[in-house]
Order: sequence, then structure tokens, then C-alpha cells
Amino acid sequence: MIKERKFKKVLITGITGSGGSYLADYIVGNHPEVELYGISRWHSTVSNKNLDNIINKITLHECDLTDLSSVMMVMKAVNPEAIFHLASYANVRASFITPLAVLYNNIMGTANLFEAIRVLEIHPVVQLCSTSEVYGQVDPKNVPIKEDCPLNPASPYAISKVTQDLLGYTYFKNYNMKIIRTRMFAYLNPRRTDLFATSFAMQVARIEAGLQKELFHGNLESVRTIIDVRDAMESYWVATTKCKFGEVYNIGGTTVIKVGEFLEILKKLAKCKILTKPNPKLFRPTDVTLQIPDTTKFQKQTGWEPKYSFEDSVKHLLDYCRNEIKKEMKNRHE
Repeated sequence: MIKERKFKKVLITGITGSGGSYLADYIVGNHPEVELYGISRWHSTVSNKNLDNIINKITLHECDLTDLSSVMMVMKAVNPEAIFHLASYANVRASFITPLAVLYNNIMGTANLFEAIRVLEIHPVVQLCSTSEVYGQVDPKNVPIKEDCPLNPASPYAISKVTQDLLGYTYFKNYNMKIIRTRMFAYLNPRRTDLFATSFAMQVARIEAGLQKELFHGNLESVRTIIDVRDAMESYWVATTKCKFGEVYNIGGTTVIKVGEFLEILKKLAKCKILTKPNPKLFRPTDVTLQIPDTTKFQKQTGWEPKYSFEDSVKHLLDYCRNEIKKEMKNRHE
């Protein structure tokens, strides 16, 4: 086993995003001794509301990862001991509409980050946040999916993540950079509205409040393995402290469920009858339908396991969405 690494100064790219903000919550709540820095895009239209509760405990830097000079300035100023690289355009369906923007942003942003580290000759541990989407449509004989399963990306987003993944290995191999790649499977993340689960829960809350009549959905046949976002972000911290450089690790939950089954659970928890309807715009040109991970490698390396039950995660998701709709209703009447 690797001796657990300790960090005093940590940087999160994409800290204002849904995953990055939950990771910041985790670090502030569990590692108060750590100086926490974050990168957010200077021209981003996304507010910092995800960080409202901890904003006074973070140092934010405006930076566009596709601008090498600004990346170098931040890296030089912070000189972090660990970097969590979460910044990416992550909407799979949208990547079919704006493929070049997604490819350029995700690939060049990652290349610039690695180049800045290399040129400045700093030596942080880098957790490279990849995704189960890199495996694409998997042959059932390769399920549950191990890390050596062939990469078969099925969307421009997935291609960008495969490239990030391979860049990570290349910079480890050729420049001895301390890069750890994690491939996260599906998670429940209330702050990310483009995920099927959050979209469903938000629509349930809107229907309960009388703001919407029907719930719209895409493909209900896809199989996902669900983990709570709070567990997912803790696992990233554990990966940086305990995993081997140059290696790749699958991370995911234990609840295997069809998208349609998840929708039925939400309908049962709703405070009123929920009518549902397919929307052609919500179906992807190519969908990844069988995502069940083998997480043995990560568990053996770290001893980590998820803490939140599936029921806890669903409650957290619904409570968050209902609270957001309450705020919306209150703002309407003010």
C-alpha cells in the first residue's frame, strides 16, 4: 500500500461547476487545514452560487484553460501540491450539437494544464477526472467493465475524454508527471440539471408546484450504476492520496438500475400524479446503454467504499430540487 499523501495547497479546475463545487464542499468540511484554490472561466455565464456556503474559504482565480498564458500565471501563483482537473464541457447530448467546441475546450484545456505544469517544472499530483463514457457501447461479455476494457467512445464528448485520458498517460510516461486517471460512472448530482436523474427530479418538483403538467424524458432503457455525488467527490480525494501515478481506476456505486426504473421510483415519491411523455429532442443519436463497473482495482488500492445509500441519494436529490423550485416560486412573488 502507498503511504497516504498529505496536501497543504490544493487547486480545483471547474470549481464553480456541479462536481467541482461538491468536491470543494468535501475538502472544506473534512480537510480544513488545506488551502483551497479554484479556477473558473472569466467569461463564464455560470454564477458562483454553488459555492455560496464556502466562498470565504476559497481563493478563486479567473482563468480560461484554453489560454495557456493565463493557465501558467495561475499555476505559478498557486504552485499547488494537488490538482483536481474537473473542468470540462460535460453535456453528452449537447456535444452532438456543438462537437468542435467540446473537443477544443476539453482537449486543449487539458493539454494546456499539463504543459503549464511541465514548463514551470512544478510537481503536483493531478487527478484527471475521466468518465465511463470512454467505454462507449460495451460488449455484454465485458460487463462488469474493467479498466482494460477497449475504449469505444460514442459521442464527441466521449472522444474528448478519451483524449484527455490518453494525454494523462502520455505526460506520466514521458515527463514523469504524477497523474492519476479516474473513470467515474453515473452519479446523482442535484446541481447538474442535464443529468437524467436531476432533470426528472426537477420536473417532478415543478409538476408538484403546478409549474408544469407533464414530465418529458428520453431513452428509458439505458442501464446505469448509480453513486451519490458526495461519495464520488470524496473518492477523488482518496484517489489523490492513495492511488498509483500513471494508473487508471474505475469508480462507481453499487445500485444498478434502468433509467425508466429510476423514473418510476421518483413517480412513487411524488406528492401528486406524474404524467410522462417521450421528447424526441432528449434522445441521443447514439446512446450508451450498459454501464456497470468493476471497481475492484480502486477498492483494493484504497479500501474506500461509498457511504450514502441509494435511498439517501434520491432523497437528497428530490429535497434539493423541491427547495430550488420553492426559491423560484418565492422570487416570482416578490
